[in-house]
Amino acid sequence: MYAVIATGGKQYRVEEGQLLRVEKLAGDIGSTVTFDNVLLFADGETIKIGQPKLAEASVSGHIIDQGQAKKVLVFTYKRRKRYRRKKGHRQQFTAVRIDNIQA
Repeated sequence: MYAVIATGGKQYRVEEGQLLRVEKLAGDIGSTVTFDNVLLFADGETIKIGQPKLAEASVSGHIIDQGQAKKVLVFTYKRRKRYRRKKGHRQQFTAVRIDNIQA
């Protein structure tokens, strides 16, 4: 059984027991999270596709970790002008363990 959810401007295929890293969500470690924006649900024999989302389906889980990803370097320059700038960016994330999928 799996579902496709949308959160943080991205879509994820999730299954029960899966550890998922999504864009930062509000909440403390151990608190529950419910994803209501379910785009697709499949249980092995039937597939339900939402237009654009399924009203009766939801995916729930609990927060495992709040953190930051590895640093991404952004380097910009202008050739022959001695102009160079180096910046770094660390994207925040939330790690969620998927508990159950309801449809």
